[in-house]
Amino acid sequence: MTKADLVNEIAIATGYDKVTINVIVEASMKSIKKSLIKGESVFLRGFGTYLTKTRKEKVARNIGKHISVVVPEHRVVAFKPAASFAQEVRQ
Repeated sequence: MTKADLVNEIAIATGYDKVTINVIVEASMKSIKKSLIKGESVFLRGFGTYLTKTRKEKVARNIGKHISVVVPEHRVVAFKPAASFAQEVRQ
């Protein structure tokens, strides 16, 4: 599903026009991104939690060139689905 598909489905379900829904979806995504950049987690009841995790520095290998490269410590975005959501996906 793309963002356009999401906007289309919400517009059909709510009866609002796609332009309004697109503004809402964009604002929601911007708020989520802003919180994650600050290091805060985003909890959406019944859906899941977006959070950032710190990956430690490590040595990786480029197999093609036979060299080792140091990958510095960095943050990544993670998603932990709500238990009820994860159960629905399993069925």
